Amino acid sequence: MTIESAYTDWSATYDQDRNLTRDLDQIVARQMLEHVRCRSILEIGCGTGKNTALLAAIGDHVRAFDFSSGMIAQAKEKIRAENVTFAVADITNPWPCEDRCADLIACNLVLEHVENLSFIFAESFRTLMHGGRFFVSELHPFRQYQGTKANFQRDEERTEIPAFVHHLSDFTDAAAAVGLTLRNFKEWWHEEDRNKPPRLVSFVFEKTVR
Repeated sequence: MTIESAYTDWSATYDQDRNLTRDLDQIVARQMLEHVRCRSILEIGCGTGKNTALLAAIGDHVRAFDFSSGMIAQAKEKIRAENVTFAVADITNPWPCEDRCADLIACNLVLEHVENLSFIFAESFRTLMHGGRFFVSELHPFRQYQGTKANFQRDEERTEIPAFVHHLSDFTDAAAAVGLTLRNFKEWWHEEDRNKPPRLVSFVFEKTVR
């Protein structure tokens, strides 16, 4: 099963399934972004819109992309804000937006499914305004080293979604290579993660050069 078809299959129950990683990511996004105010936001990999309502509240306009038509359909049902535009788009190809169009890019639980981080960071640099920020929240590689992958259950069948392991330095190196500066780095645990490795990692990168 491809990554796209897996997420389209999962989309019907994604919001209802028990998923501590999804739940923690919403907490992370709110803590990191709720006091930010933006003119234009790109959300790459919006899924069912779990963070899109937050982005709509802090931004004048939000463009939300996902490569799964099923996920986009769920997001459109849930988010009816007039300042949000949804589109099916594969972010491993050139993004359907102009240069320097956003002052915030949000990317949550997406990059584990992308092999080439360099392209994502290059497109982020291209589409960010000067001083704009790229917010990333991802499954912590410490969890990946233990074999953790995004997965869902259908009756008795468990589907693991293909993923790529990215070390912490892979994110910072990809950012530095295109001219993005690391402004914030945090590791995150769910309340049920006592005495376990961090579940998520977040970064905030800033475009400090033109």
